[in-house]
Amino acid sequence: MAIQSVRGMKDVLPPEAPRWQFIEATAREVLESFGFAQIRTPVLERTELFARSIGEDTDIVEKEMYTFADRSGEAVTMRPEATAGIVRAFLEHSLYATPGPHKLYFLGPMFRHERPQKGRLRQFHQIDVEVLDDAGPQVDAELHVLVDHLLTRLGLSNVKLVINSLGCPQCRPAFKQALVEYFQGQKARLCPDCLRRLAHNPLRVLDCKVEGCKAAAKGSPLISQFWCPDCRTHFDEVRRLTEMAGVSFETNPRLVRGLDYYTRTTFEVKTGELGAQDAVAGGGRYDNLVEALGGPARPCTGFALGLERLALLVPERPEWRQGPELFIVSLGEAPRRLAFYLCQELRKRRHMRVEMSNEDKSLKAQLRRANKDGARWVLFLGGEELSSSQAQLKQMSQGRQFEVAMGRVGDFFKNLEGPEMDNKVLAGIIDDFVDAICAKIKTG
Repeated sequence: MAIQSVRGMKDVLPPEAPRWQFIEATAREVLESFGFAQIRTPVLERTELFARSIGEDTDIVEKEMYTFADRSGEAVTMRPEATAGIVRAFLEHSLYATPGPHKLYFLGPMFRHERPQKGRLRQFHQIDVEVLDDAGPQVDAELHVLVDHLLTRLGLSNVKLVINSLGCPQCRPAFKQALVEYFQGQKARLCPDCLRRLAHNPLRVLDCKVEGCKAAAKGSPLISQFWCPDCRTHFDEVRRLTEMAGVSFETNPRLVRGLDYYTRTTFEVKTGELGAQDAVAGGGRYDNLVEALGGPARPCTGFALGLERLALLVPERPEWRQGPELFIVSLGEAPRRLAFYLCQELRKRRHMRVEMSNEDKSLKAQLRRANKDGARWVLFLGGEELSSSQAQLKQMSQGRQFEVAMGRVGDFFKNLEGPEMDNKVLAGIIDDFVDAICAKIKTG
């Protein structure tokens, strides 16, 4: 039996790759226009990093992390999310010693051992965006503008920004206690995981996807009833600035995030096109994480987008077509040498996607391959073309054919005997032929 990929680990095949490249290139362009710089962190981190940042009582740490002992016996984990590693790098390299804010973005794979389904895999990819050392509501609103602009650039329309505030360490304890008291009377409807969560992190019950827990949560207390004056002022300004920037949103007082480090502003971008897995992006503020990992108190905020889910939503674009711009058909040894040299020159000089047959095949077979590859143009090189110094160039979609002057190139290859050639001479006479081909393709 042939070896297959690990369950939940998906190959991205060549027809899909242009979509991913478009998403990544657009993200880089948008993020850098907003002043973000790229950071790259290792796939492997010490396990304690995620236990301390994400929370030991979360599903990720308890059930989903790929954790193992390396050869020295140290517990290491394949990163399940990016924020903790970025904060670790922020501390390890003393980035906090220089004036903030520090605006960083990351693209790469994450790993969680969970049940694979549409838009959710065990190896998945994220675009992660972080602003470290900035406490103001302006940056929260700016991230809302950024994610809205990025999704618009990607062509997504059926999406909705949902925001909330989770309060701070001053006002959230009273909310947690109210949740515990409420859910004590709902225990019969809660799943075993949520019964356990009540003792340590009752906010996680609000994030549970089990139907009984979702029904029980509908009547639970709202965090907005417990906000301290500072949290209320902060969130009011976030909403005011987001609205002023022209970004539409909904406020959902029951929205929480599944990781322990979130405080104050939190948000998700949802879509109606992916079924139950409806979140395309999510994030929020985590003002206490840097200090929790042993650093100085530094306020931070950020979000992540899932590439697999984006790839399911981004509409097809004509430029993703994989076919070569030009296919060179050659008949005979000398024309095939010219075709080989011309391929390399067009690729290097004009960055053109060019293909040819490396084997001595019939005209019909080479044209069949050009059609199969989806070539836009075909250039014919044979003995007759070398003799007349006129190559034939065909536009495949229209069926139109043009003559292209080869200049001295035809004579050079027609008279060539043996494997030796004067590269200096060839380099000097190929320019006009390359220019003529490219000019005809551009105007054709």
